[in-house]
Amino acid sequence: MSAEASPPAIKNEDSARGFAFALTAYLLWGFLPIYMKALAHISPAEVIAHRVLWSLPIAGLVLVALGRTQEIRDALRSPRMLAMAALTAALITVNWGTYVWAIGTGHSLDAAMGYFINPLISIFMGSVLLKEKLRPAQIVAIGLAAIAVVVLAVDGGGLPWVALTLAFSWAFYAFFRKTLQLGPNQGFLLEVLILSVPAVLYIVYLEFFSGEGHFVQTGFSDTALLFGCGIVTAAPLMIYANGAKLLKLSTIGIMQYIAPTMIFLIAIFVFHEPLDTARMIAFPLIWAGLVLYTWSMLNATRGR
Repeated sequence: MSAEASPPAIKNEDSARGFAFALTAYLLWGFLPIYMKALAHISPAEVIAHRVLWSLPIAGLVLVALGRTQEIRDALRSPRMLAMAALTAALITVNWGTYVWAIGTGHSLDAAMGYFINPLISIFMGSVLLKEKLRPAQIVAIGLAAIAVVVLAVDGGGLPWVALTLAFSWAFYAFFRKTLQLGPNQGFLLEVLILSVPAVLYIVYLEFFSGEGHFVQTGFSDTALLFGCGIVTAAPLMIYANGAKLLKLSTIGIMQYIAPTMIFLIAIFVFHEPLDTARMIAFPLIWAGLVLYTWSMLNATRGR
């Protein structure tokens, strides 16, 4: 009697191609503040509207080229999937809007901090929402991040809302995005499809009714920058999606610090934002927490 053929094992290994894809995506995200700084004279709402509008054809063409459009058609006929995609689209809009505002108004260091503490927020949410058991090193890491937030709150007379909004919006986005049964490229297209309706209406209002729009009317530079928002939004996300499939989770976990590190360095050495005493205390606390988190993650991976 012959045994049934077992399904092929899922590979959990790194590849040079996956590393190149992921590194490219993180470098693009790392340099994104320089691009967004050039748009600082335009309102974040208008920038977000153009990010959505011009991401749409790029994401659509990629899926047509891959022959994966059927999944989008199926999703558009599912009220549950549309509702979940609307939620994730709202969360990513909050994240994008806060990020664009932060870069344009001289809060790039706060943006970097938000993306540094995001992994720690994610494991905290996993403990609270999914009842995942925290390892001792993870508890200490979260505690260090909490102390950093308290230091900044005491120094600034209030919570560091930019960093916390970025961290929590991205953590909730990732949490709910896992329930959206679509691939990363298909999910991104569905989100921008949903957002494209208000985005187009807002752009039309700015250009033809209020006269406050910056597309075409204020010169070639603004037009090119706003049009390019689609490329700088969609390209790294799709490159990352392809790289993540070809890398171990632990490798992705370590590489995720590339972008916020670059944002931190650009904020100090390019934008010349002040690194005050509170931040000089808070950042090392967060970095220490991330070292503990990474060490704990790598130990768990070796154990498995």
